[in-house]
Amino acid sequence: MVLRPMFAAVALWAASTPALAEWQSAKTKHFIIYADESPAELRDYALRLEQFDQAVRSARNMADPPVTDTGRLTIYVFKDVAAFSKLLETGEGIFGLYGTRDSGAYAFVAKAKPHGPGEIDSDIVFFHEYAHHLMLQDSSSYYPPWLVEGFAEFLSTAVIDSNGKVTLGSAANHRSAGIYAPDHDLPVSALVGDSYRSLNGWQWELLYSRGWLLTHYLTFEPSRKGQLDRYIGGIQSGKAPLESAKAAFGDLLKLDRDLDEYARRKSLSAIVVQTDSSKIGPIEIHPLAEAKEAILPVQMQLAFGVSRATADRVAGQARRIAGRFQNDATVLATLAQAEDEAHDYSAASAAADQAIALDPTNIHALIYKGRALMDAGKANPASVDWNAIRGWFARANHVDPENAEPLMLFYKTYKQSGAAPTESAIKGILYALVLSPQNRKLRLLAVRQLLLDRRLTEAKADFAPLASDPHTRDFHDTAEDILQAINSGDSARALTLLDSWQAKNEKDDN
Repeated sequence: MVLRPMFAAVALWAASTPALAEWQSAKTKHFIIYADESPAELRDYALRLEQFDQAVRSARNMADPPVTDTGRLTIYVFKDVAAFSKLLETGEGIFGLYGTRDSGAYAFVAKAKPHGPGEIDSDIVFFHEYAHHLMLQDSSSYYPPWLVEGFAEFLSTAVIDSNGKVTLGSAANHRSAGIYAPDHDLPVSALVGDSYRSLNGWQWELLYSRGWLLTHYLTFEPSRKGQLDRYIGGIQSGKAPLESAKAAFGDLLKLDRDLDEYARRKSLSAIVVQTDSSKIGPIEIHPLAEAKEAILPVQMQLAFGVSRATADRVAGQARRIAGRFQNDATVLATLAQAEDEAHDYSAASAAADQAIALDPTNIHALIYKGRALMDAGKANPASVDWNAIRGWFARANHVDPENAEPLMLFYKTYKQSGAAPTESAIKGILYALVLSPQNRKLRLLAVRQLLLDRRLTEAKADFAPLASDPHTRDFHDTAEDILQAINSGDSARALTLLDSWQAKNEKDDN
């Protein structure tokens, strides 16, 4: 099983889309869940996710601010891997995916239990990815990738009992091949030294497995108390990771030997959190309306991401469903998005108009009305009525001021038109990042603006999670250089590096 983020678009739909079974929806404090399960099964699943969230926040002393629907993680839950693979053509053996869009964060989960000791299951996959989701909510520091993945693995093996007790830090048996490898070729000096420029596939597996082992060891070993904090603190103060590691851990060869000995222990310590049921909040379960159930496969595809090869097919599917539900604003707003993804901006604008006529507060339709006009103007920005486009995003913001997407798009109108953003647009993009800290593209926009304004302390805090992200290996080297430029006070160089990287990748995506 591969743990991976959902960034790349994949060809998903065949010529026809299989019908969904009778799906249910659940809304909780932190999640919106669509599941092919009975109401009782879905309620139990939603409760477990909320208990995990509460336990992690308690263990990390995290804040828990209220969120609107757009701030909740949307999860699509399938009965099994076969159903997941059939509908989304993900390939066998993939238990789950996580990623972000401008509209929020999404996860796909294929329910699966391990067949034997040491096998991965869907809970491990989800808990690992949700750990990343939570870490990005309050992270403003650079953490070496081994620790980012090691900590996610630490949380991934959570055990939740029927009384709401959550055990964090159970053995990562699914990583045993790397943990017990007798002649592994990723020594501690390479792991803690942040040397990831040329790791092979096996070494990346060791990054996860040895990262988990080192995280666990430094968390619970009394003789190493405080060393992890000193290591991170040294990096934050400007030391190179290897230099900071030597100062914090001492002899790294001895640490390697100590780790191997720790892996052979018969029992391991863990963190146990008793969750408080009174803080879970309501769990609302509803069957899907006929129109919502019909359009759900299209919404899944759009959340997952379309390619040029699949966009037209998905838009065609959305048109057929919209033909059956001509008076459903949600269906028509989804059609507007699908048409926009297929680059038929006139059709997208028309579908958005229909949805808005039915429901003037449908934020998805308001957003895609503005998006369709904005995307249509890419070929000739000088001919676009930017005030009209900004008006649509302003209306969407009025409907839900806590939705990051309209704020991000309002800011982007200035970038696309070549005009300097207004003070309100700048404030909007920075607040959007507060609302949606997991959105990588949004974070890059915010950091770029901070660099332009020479607000280097804020730029460093907002850029650090990007530099820490092990999933974006193609960006890692550039990110290190940008972070170094920020640390040295050279905002111009940091901006040049960022713009060059973005220009190259925008070209590669075309």
